[in-house]
Order: sequence, then C-alpha cells, then structure tokens
Amino acid sequence: MPQEPDLSGFSTTLAYVEAGFNADSRDSHRALYLLKELGLNGSESPALLSGGEARRAALARALAPAPDILLLDEPTNHLDLPGIEWLERELSEMRSAIVLVSHDRRLLEHLSRTTIWLDHGMTRTLDDGFRAFEAWRDTVLEQEESEHHKLGRKIAMEEDWLRYGVTARRTRNQRRLAELQALRRKHRERRGAQGPVQLAAAQADLSGRLIAVAEGVSKSYGGRSIVRNFSTRVLRGDRVGIVGPNGAGKTTLLNLLTGALIPDTGEVRLGTNLAQVTLDQRREILDPAATLSETLTGGAGDAVMIGGHSRHVIGYMKDFLFRPEQARTPVGVLSGGERARLTLACAFARLSNLLVLDEPTNDLDLETLDLLQEQLADYAGTVLLVSHDRDFLDRVVTSVIAAEGNGRWIEYAGGYTDMLAQRVGSGSRVPPSNAIAKKSARQPTSSPQQKVARFRRMSFKDRHALETLPTRIAALQDRIAALNILLADPGFYARDQNRFSETTTALSAAQAELNSAEEQWLTLELLREQLEATQE
Repeated sequence: MPQEPDLSGFSTTLAYVEAGFNADSRDSHRALYLLKELGLNGSESPALLSGGEARRAALARALAPAPDILLLDEPTNHLDLPGIEWLERELSEMRSAIVLVSHDRRLLEHLSRTTIWLDHGMTRTLDDGFRAFEAWRDTVLEQEESEHHKLGRKIAMEEDWLRYGVTARRTRNQRRLAELQALRRKHRERRGAQGPVQLAAAQADLSGRLIAVAEGVSKSYGGRSIVRNFSTRVLRGDRVGIVGPNGAGKTTLLNLLTGALIPDTGEVRLGTNLAQVTLDQRREILDPAATLSETLTGGAGDAVMIGGHSRHVIGYMKDFLFRPEQARTPVGVLSGGERARLTLACAFARLSNLLVLDEPTNDLDLETLDLLQEQLADYAGTVLLVSHDRDFLDRVVTSVIAAEGNGRWIEYAGGYTDMLAQRVGSGSRVPPSNAIAKKSARQPTSSPQQKVARFRRMSFKDRHALETLPTRIAALQDRIAALNILLADPGFYARDQNRFSETTTALSAAQAELNSAEEQWLTLELLREQLEATQE
C-alpha cells in the first residue's frame, strides 16, 4: 500500500480497487465490501477525494486480492477508532504474510509475531511480537552503553601505555598507535539512541476548581443532531478523552466544552482563570512559508519565551530533536513527524492550565509518544483530548466521552479499555461519570450501580445532599491542600512534634471524609441520572 496513492486514470474508487485484482480473480463484491467498511461507497470520483479518502481506497485495493505478502506503511493513518478495530480484525483473519510499519502500539501488539527494529541505519530482529519489544530494546541499549564505557576505559589505558611504556620497541608502538586511532574513531563514530524530546509545558497559574459545566447541551447542523442533551462537569486536573467515528462530531463537542461554539440549547459555563492552549490536528498554526526559527520566535530575534523565561531558539529546537542547521528550513518541507514536533514546541511554549489536544499523536514516533504521555501525566492543569490511539487513551485519560449515535454522548470512567468493558457489561447504558466519579471508581468499595439499584426515588434529603456535597468536597480538598503544605515544611517536626502529629491525624481524617463525600455524591448523581433516563 503506497503512502501517496495515485488514483489518476480511474473513473471511480471501485474501478481503482478492482484494478488491483488479477485478471482471473476479479471480485466486485469484496471490493465494495472493503470500500464500505472504510467509509466509501465505490462511486466517488478520485479527483475529488481528500488525502485520507485516497489512502483508504489504496488500503481497500491492497486488501482486496488477499495477497500472499501484504506490505503496509502506517495503515491506520486517517482511520477512526471503528475503522482501526475493523482493520485489526480483517488483518488477523487473513492468511497473508504481513510486513507492517506502524506507531499504533495496540495494533502492533495484537498482530506482530516478529519485530524488526531500525535504528541509526542498523536493523535488529526480535523473534517475538511488539509486546516484548520495549523491554528487549531497553536491554540492548543498556548493553551498548556498557560496551561504550568499556571502550572509553580501553582507550585511556592505551594512551597511558603509549605515553609511559617502553619506547624502544618502535614497531610495536606504531601498531598499538594504529589500534588506538581505530578505537578513537570507533568511539567518535558511535551514536547512541536518539536523544529524547524534552517536552515541558509552560504552566500558568492554577485555574479555578471548576473548568467547565455543560447542562443539557445540544447542537445540530442542517437538521442533523450532532450533540443531544449532553451534560458533564470537568474539574481541574481531569484528563478527558473524546472518541467516536469520523463525522460523529468530536471536534464540535470539544468546541462546545471550551466555549468556542455556542450550543443551540442548553448552557456551558466556563471556570475562572483559564489559560487555554489548543493543538489543532490540521496544524493550521503553521505557516508553510515561514522558517522553523521564525515559527518558534514569531519572527522576532533569536529567542523563544518559555513560561516567561527567554531561551535561545537553537537550544529549544534541540529539545524537540531539530538540528541547528534546520533553523532556516521552511516549514513546508518538513516531514509529517517534524511538523507534529514543531506544533508541540509551539503549544508547550505558551503558558497554559488547559490543554486542548485534537489528534495530537498523528505522525509522532513511539519515543515522542512516550514522552508526551509522561508530560500529560505530570501536567498540573486539565486536558481535553480527541484521539484514535487506543493505547494513548488508556495511558493518559481519566474518563472517556464516547459517541453512541444520533447525537448521544456518554461519559465513562477510566480509559478506552475501561469504556469497552463498561459498554459490554451494561449494554451501552452506563450513566455519565465525572471527575469525582473517576476518583471514586478506583476505590475498592461496592459498585455505585449496585447501590443505585436499592433506591426507588430521590428524597428531599438526597436532593439537598446532591446540591451541597460539591461545596463540602471543595472545602475538604482545600483543607487537605493546606495540611499538605504544613507537612511539606522540613523543619515542622523538629519545631513542634505534637502539632506535627495532630496535623498528620487531621490529614488522615480529612482524606477519609473526602473519600466518603465523593462516594456519597457519586451514588446520588448516578441515581439522579438513572431516574432521568427512566423518565425519558
């Protein structure tokens, strides 16, 4: 499957796919089946296709004849989550030998049986699938580092011998000098693993505890419901993933939650002191005609402002694996991966406490993906994320908002795998969760759904508790933060041991009270939503 397919000369996408069959094995039914599974109908004019649609047509053409050997280079690019999962099932059922280049960890884990690692012009083969690759790679790198260290010690010993050894044996000296020069050359030419991207988001002051509240939000275009009666609450520190098929309205929902789009009905309230930075999947912030240096500095001088501090643009470029000589390179000639890293560099240079990431993993290599995940885990602010990368979602998000069709969206606690488990276990009728539910869902207590089943209606006491618990929870969180600040003082214990003990006891009590309040709020919130769903 070519990365840049050429569909010229074909009247329709069906004709293009059918041309991939042998003369005696044309199967129009299979061609149409593959096209429809990939979101096409076979009647499209190749001249009017987007780049993503052309790649999907090329994928259908590659799969159609069920070849003996199938070569796929980043086949999941431009596919949504249902498309990726369909492709995974299709490939697993094929009898073809498959050579696959991909940065989709989950796809590699499920399909690969042998792994070839290409690094600095060298290939190494692991007779196992990708599940075993990362541990094996780390072992190889550790061994190389150890050997490099031993080589340095050997050079030092040879230099000492030449300087202070027996000088009369001139012939032997010349031979050892040549060996020393060879060792130096090997040491100089040795290149270790590519240095990691130094990702560090410039963080603004903390936002308010509440980031966004959506109540009964709906949005339609041309009579088609994109979002219907959706409610959620996003709190500081949440990492919310939004998933769904292409065209479901993920970006629309993201824009509604950030206030960039006004709902037709319902209300979205944003929190205070928000400093938002958005990473657009189309890389629209990049000017193809501008140089890499101009993009980072805004065309003013050779310094980049990172969180209010000045850094030389070359040093900041190196953090994102750009070479100094690329400073004058136009953005338009950068590879897809380089543009992705440049977009991250621009986004992370700005002060923020709310990151809005629309397909941030496109074109990123595995090492950069790892570091992006670590950065988001350490980020003190809030993250709203649209992604088709299942592994990335599992590692990053604390809840997933999933499209259920006809404008209906449901929020599930946990990552993508957790969402699938909840869907299977409840027939896709899991009540929405929010930030407090995400924490409580991890507590080893009885299931909130089981508790809800014991209720028939909400009493006045329940309704009052549901309204007042968020204020109580916020006060407990503030108290816990204040107690932690006291205990963080290294001299506190030495100054006043009794007060230190009292503070520790108070912290434990406040934490237990917070857990209880969060559990109570979750149970009542689930009850309310279940009763509303029953009334609908």
